[in-house]
Amino acid sequence: MAKSAANAKAKSATGGSAKVKGGAAIASPPRQPGVERRRNHPMRPKNGYYQVILTQAVPHVGQPGDLVKVRAGFARNYLLPMGLATFATPHNVRIVERHKIRLRQLEEARRAELLNIAAQINQTKLYVTELSNADGYLYGSVNADRIASELQALNFPVTADQVRLDGTIKQLGNYKVNLHLGQDVDAIVELWVMPADIDQPA
Repeated sequence: MAKSAANAKAKSATGGSAKVKGGAAIASPPRQPGVERRRNHPMRPKNGYYQVILTQAVPHVGQPGDLVKVRAGFARNYLLPMGLATFATPHNVRIVERHKIRLRQLEEARRAELLNIAAQINQTKLYVTELSNADGYLYGSVNADRIASELQALNFPVTADQVRLDGTIKQLGNYKVNLHLGQDVDAIVELWVMPADIDQPA
């Protein structure tokens, strides 16, 4: 009974656990509940490396939203001060994951829209008129800008950069023009280049 009371007294006095050896109390270090959390905190480098989330594209490192492992000095002296990355805390990781899911949903919706546009363009015929000589050679030419403008006039959101045309068209005739609308969606529009003095087909 006396030994048990001595143990309790020693434990109370030290703020931690105590062992009794030969009647004398040996105090153990007081508990520090925050130490383990600090040891495993994302902002503490492990083996000289940080795990960070990129907020902008960094050459040879990754793209925005990527979880990367970089040297502590590179993170502290460049990525973090420049706002190119943030610490990979559990909270930040969850935010990035939700953002990636939202981006995937937007990309899928955009691709469905592009596929619909491509299907309509594939059924479209463009008629353009140009002055030409008796041999069918144009005095001018039809280029990507002209084709994009003709498609825009039909309410297709196509830019000249999306028109895959080798050089320019300099002769009358019928052409199949490739379009790259974005992602992995392509389309082909049928183009008729006709003399300027001939009416367009209905």
